[in-house]
Amino acid sequence: MYFKKYLGPLSFYREALAIALPVMMQLFIMSMVSLIDNFMVAGLGDASMGAVNITNHLIFVFIVIINTVCQAGGIYIAQYNGAGDEDGMKHAYRFKVIFSVFVTLLYFVLCRTIPNSIISMMTTGNAAQEEITAIGSEYLLLISWTFFPMAISTAIGTSYREIALPKIPLVISAAATVINTIGNWILIYGNLGAPRLEVTGAAYATIIARIFEFITFILYAARTKAPFYVGLTRLFHIHKRLIREILNKSGMIFASELSWIISETIMVAMYNRRGGAEVVAGMAAGWTIANLFFLIFGGIWTAAGILVGGALGAGKLEEARHRAEWLKGGSVVAGFILALPGSVLSALVTPLVFSNLSVAARATSLGLVMVILVYLPLWGLLNVQFAVSRAGGDTALGMYADVSVNTLLFAPGAIILSYYTSIPPVQMFALLKLTDFVKYFICRHFLKKERWVKNLTTNETG
Repeated sequence: MYFKKYLGPLSFYREALAIALPVMMQLFIMSMVSLIDNFMVAGLGDASMGAVNITNHLIFVFIVIINTVCQAGGIYIAQYNGAGDEDGMKHAYRFKVIFSVFVTLLYFVLCRTIPNSIISMMTTGNAAQEEITAIGSEYLLLISWTFFPMAISTAIGTSYREIALPKIPLVISAAATVINTIGNWILIYGNLGAPRLEVTGAAYATIIARIFEFITFILYAARTKAPFYVGLTRLFHIHKRLIREILNKSGMIFASELSWIISETIMVAMYNRRGGAEVVAGMAAGWTIANLFFLIFGGIWTAAGILVGGALGAGKLEEARHRAEWLKGGSVVAGFILALPGSVLSALVTPLVFSNLSVAARATSLGLVMVILVYLPLWGLLNVQFAVSRAGGDTALGMYADVSVNTLLFAPGAIILSYYTSIPPVQMFALLKLTDFVKYFICRHFLKKERWVKNLTTNETG
């Protein structure tokens, strides 16, 4: 009885995997390309590796912001898809594009205006700050041109996932990442007669890949008449009521994600104060490997949005409850399944892939990956809790958990450990992430209230 309630039938997991696997494969390909990119950049030394990855953290902040906007609109696309309402999907898609472009413009101006200040802030106290800042600023100025195509690609790609067609963004993004990898090989080291551009070459390769991805998404969505897609001429024909409704929910999602990304950025800046380029490069390399395991989270969000959100939109509230419980149980099991062999694989891969980094950087990298794998089952469960609540429009849950814990525990803890102890970066990270247990219990409390058990297309509640 216990297993039936919390783990569910195998048929459910087959359905969930059919949805999640294409998303996970897309993220796996992107992570592998990122790993290859870092392998290539690592050959330029610890400072170049650190500079590129500090900049990539800023790009990660941008991606989180865009995904926040798309999640808000995606809640409605998934439910309108469950209700068979194409007009509703189109309006939710319009919201995604309009507001994604708006926030992209703001972020683009920020990164173009003060790149040196941003990079310097992330490396305060680091022995190699000046070198890292010089390289990172040049890279950021170039890579900022990818922000607009990334915003549109994300809006279209996530919409395909929300209507249970995840293979389409998988194929397009896979092609883009292959182009990125080939471009890196040619431009970083000057292969096939091209000039040796080093870090600048990595930026140009990314720009080419993102433009290809953007054009392909636009052409495919228009040619196949995707049920959510509207062209530029009809983009602003959106219901004002729906904008207000989505903005109310996206405000809470944004508060949640903003508090998380600010606290993570503070943590990065705090552990970068330890040592020199070897710390920045080592922690960055560790995150690159860890991303191979984080692919489970993308699968979780997509599966929850379709399986739970779709059931809610179709008015099957009790079925949505069961699916939510089964996803929670399955996420913990999946976390353990990935973590155990992942630790062995990481121990073998890290010295091989990052052989060009210093011994100290490689040791830091491997230590970080091992800590992350220990936390993986908990993070899988946390992601399901957040995804289920948002699938039903309860965006307040994430805000309560993230804002409270990140503001009161995580960020202050990072500052205290950095300034008043000599704890190494990896151990600092491990201690700070204990705060995620507090998040779990907060989420558990609010999920029991079942504010997420709601059909947003009719406002029917359970």
